[in-house]
Amino acid sequence: AIGLLMVNCTDLEEELTNEITTEPGEATIARAESFISTSYAHMHHRQFLSRETAQALLFRSDMMAIGRTSTQERIDHDEFTVEASNGLIDTYWPRLYQIVGSANEALAELNRLGANENDAVINEAIARARFARGFTYFHLVRQFGAVPYLDENTQIIELSTFVRTPAEEVYANIIADLEFAKQWLPNTQATRAIPAKSAASSFLALVYLTMEEWQMAYDESTDVIANEGVYNLGLEPDFQDLFDAVKVDASLEPIFALDFTGVSDGDQGRDYQAAFTGARGNEEYGFEGWSVQVPAEKVFTTWDADDYRREVTFDDTYIIGGVEVSYQDHISVDSDGVNRPHVAKYTRMASRAPIQDGNGRSSNSNYSMIRYAEVLMIAAEAANELGNSAEAEMYLNRVLARARSGGVSNGFVASASPADVSGLSQEDFRFRILEERRLELAYEFKRWYDIARRRMADAPYNVFDPVTGLESEISTTDGVGPGPKSFDSSKDYLLPIPQSEIDLTPTLAPNNPGY
Repeated sequence: AIGLLMVNCTDLEEELTNEITTEPGEATIARAESFISTSYAHMHHRQFLSRETAQALLFRSDMMAIGRTSTQERIDHDEFTVEASNGLIDTYWPRLYQIVGSANEALAELNRLGANENDAVINEAIARARFARGFTYFHLVRQFGAVPYLDENTQIIELSTFVRTPAEEVYANIIADLEFAKQWLPNTQATRAIPAKSAASSFLALVYLTMEEWQMAYDESTDVIANEGVYNLGLEPDFQDLFDAVKVDASLEPIFALDFTGVSDGDQGRDYQAAFTGARGNEEYGFEGWSVQVPAEKVFTTWDADDYRREVTFDDTYIIGGVEVSYQDHISVDSDGVNRPHVAKYTRMASRAPIQDGNGRSSNSNYSMIRYAEVLMIAAEAANELGNSAEAEMYLNRVLARARSGGVSNGFVASASPADVSGLSQEDFRFRILEERRLELAYEFKRWYDIARRRMADAPYNVFDPVTGLESEISTTDGVGPGPKSFDSSKDYLLPIPQSEIDLTPTLAPNNPGY
């Protein structure tokens, strides 16, 4: 029930079993700011993109596969055998609503202060709260479709009559939140962990791209590009530095990021991706991984070896017992290993200092929720759909040029790959931009959303095709993979509403089709 309730409410009437009320005290900016801080802090809990939500998104894609795990709730996402009782969903659904609830508490507090168009301080605070709410509902609606929509005016929740809000209405509210944030947020912030105007505009572009509102996606993304200097944005020269915990804070490429500080309170503020994607027994980075989220080998072997992004994205050798071993020999030197390359984005440069907390969970990594390269690719995809192939190629080629330049992880060796795109048909470019998003944004929680929005498990993409799809080779040949994915396009583009929520609130039924 807490998943549907406003979090951080005061003076709860404990005797009520089917509603919740608040008795607010005197409204202050300080109280509102505390609620806003709480909302953003919830984004750093393991139940969001550090662990639970991340696992659902990553395992459902064609880029990640089960490694060393016997946990059924993970396997079900990997194999598309998820039920409404799945433990991952049941765990992270409440956390997403806690982010929303804290934002709504802040908005209720700020509205009581009587903001108007001349109150820049109050409106900027409202903008940060509305950004958090819109950002979170964007995750919810893409995963679950119609979801209960709560705003700051929700004072009493009658659980016996609460219903799901149509996805179209949820999207309209997301756009309204981001539009307000774009109006009132400053051009820049002291850190990319606090949203600026560019973050609101960039997410608006992504929302419109998801809705296939191509002109709006183009307008928003190109507006960000046109204001590159005003917003202090740019492509990071070395792709590796985007995943370097020391250097990334000074990078111009992240637009909005979750900034893990190396300080955690239990599971609040812990970076579980370092542990989950790290190689078991590897001694290179001062902590040992778990080999749980491990790519299909074909993802690695089909990626052009001359593309610098592959070098940055993967570890294909490990130091075990002081000896360098290849990924093919992982199991032979560590019985808990997995004979596949591992993701390096969360492990190779995860900390400013030796990691004291086991398995890398006290890292200083930043997770980019959106970065400038993605904005360029949004503009490219939208321009292509609008028939402007020359402009589409120009935006994509900026991203490809950075990939060719090399960097610290390959000895600054430049390459001819990936070559610029030129003269592609609209259809061919459509395939190419989705492929470049797959490679550029690999393991950054983007791929499943791309698969879902473009219905890429169906023709003509067939990303899970048993003959050509990347997941066709995640067999049990290394003793750990559960096998190829089995995708049902009639239901699997959406996740089920948690059964525990429907049990408490029957009016949330029926569940999504097929569950």
